[in-house]
Amino acid sequence: VLFDGGVRRGTDVLKALALGADLVCVGRPVAWGLACSGEEGVGHMLRLLTEELRTAMMLAGCPDVRAAQRRELVQLPGEPPPRPVPALAKL
Repeated sequence: VLFDGGVRRGTDVLKALALGADLVCVGRPVAWGLACSGEEGVGHMLRLLTEELRTAMMLAGCPDVRAAQRRELVQLPGEPPPRPVPALAKL
């Protein structure tokens, strides 16, 4: 599943992965970085996005991107509440 559109922050990437995305596209923030500072601006934007994703994953208890793909991170309308992440239940 390819997720494209509306991705502005690392938390947006995490939500897309939790909803089942295999790939998350980031278009507009790249264009903003390019417009502001060229290649250096794109690199800076990607570093910021990566750091935001890492922070969001740590707060959600995801040790890696594969763990972020678990549906336990998101409760869809009409579904029962998510189960605790097993790694966090032992803490």
